[in-house]
Order: sequence, then C-alpha cells, then structure tokens
Amino acid sequence: MATTGTSLKHYLEGIGMTSRRTRERMVKRLEEQGIKNTDLLRVMRDTPRHIFVDEALASRAYEDTALPIGYNQTISQPYIVAKMTELLLEKSGLTKVLEIGTGCGYQTAVLAQLVQNVYTVERILPLQKKAQNYLANLALENIYHQHNDGGLGWADYAPFDGILVSAAADTVPGMLLQQLAIGGVMLIPIVNDCGQVLQRITRLTTGYQVEDLEPVSFVPFLSGVE
Repeated sequence: MATTGTSLKHYLEGIGMTSRRTRERMVKRLEEQGIKNTDLLRVMRDTPRHIFVDEALASRAYEDTALPIGYNQTISQPYIVAKMTELLLEKSGLTKVLEIGTGCGYQTAVLAQLVQNVYTVERILPLQKKAQNYLANLALENIYHQHNDGGLGWADYAPFDGILVSAAADTVPGMLLQQLAIGGVMLIPIVNDCGQVLQRITRLTTGYQVEDLEPVSFVPFLSGVE
C-alpha cells in the first residue's frame, strides 16, 4: 500500500475503475436513488472507497454492492452508507457520533468529514487495525477507536448526538439506548419476521420514538470480542 509522497496521491486518486470519473458515476447513481444532501454527495465523491477493500476487489469498489473485507464482514454498499449518513445528518449540530462496527473504516471516513467527532467501536481487533491503517492515509484527526463489544457502546464519551450501527441486531442493545442524548438519533438494522429493517430511534424526554424505514441486509450483530 502506498503511504507517502506522490505515490500516495496517485493511490488515493485511483485510475480506471477506481478513478474520479468512476466516483462521479457512483454519485450520480446515488442522486438517482434519492440522496439529496450536497455535502454528503461531495464527501462520497471525494472519499476513495477503493482503498478500503483488498486490491483484488478495488475495481468493484464503486459498484452499488457490499463487498467482503475479511473476518466474515462486509463493506456496505454505497447507497446504504449514504442513506444512513443522510438520515443521521437530518439532526443538525452533531458534535459526537458513535459508530458501532468500524469494519474497514469507510463509513467512519464518511462520517468524520461531516460531523465534529466520531467514536468508533470494533469487536474484531485485526479488522480494527486494518481500518486504522486505511484511515491513516486520509489524515482524519477526529476519529477515536476502541476495541470492544459494540453492545456496550462507549460510556466514557456518552451521551452521543447520533449512533450508527452497522450490524443487524435482534433487539436494540439497552446500553446504546442509554448512551443516546435527548433529541439524539440512532440508526440500526433490526431483524424481523421478513428479514431486516432499518430503524430510526429518536430519544425523547419521556422515552423513544421508533420508526421502521426500509429493508436492509447487514451481517449479524455479535457480542464479545475477537
């Protein structure tokens, strides 16, 4: 992997199927799929998704599909990254966002360019280290990593204005609900009788508002660490 000088610049810019032109096509497709937030679209255009997957898959990085990243995990398709981020950004003034499931770090990179601080938790240590290496190439300084069970959240920095969960849970972890600020929003895939549904949970002064948004497909939410 290129890490310094001119070679790093070329690595980030990409060529052929990882080029700027390919990213432009991805963004056009996102607009056709209903993504409207212009700042988000700019970040999706500028963020080199191909550096977050293995070299053998780089030519497919801008397709609208999930791709394997090892350890039985995937990088989410561009649409779902954009959709979840756009929904989160509907709440203004996001100072602290908690991400559960760093994965390869692509969603982390997108968030970090749109909110003040990202606190990201990953349960698989080798995957977390890969993500940190990928993210180092982008020189983003507002990302904080923790290796831990995602269901525990990150209580030291709670409450969070937003929580984004990148794995499908049978039920919403109680500790994540507790760490959501009043007025804060959580986006989480939940398993139901039909498969999985993306839920938006807003914390109110007297409870939580839960909305089912659209069908999704994520890896299972698992407890423990590896």
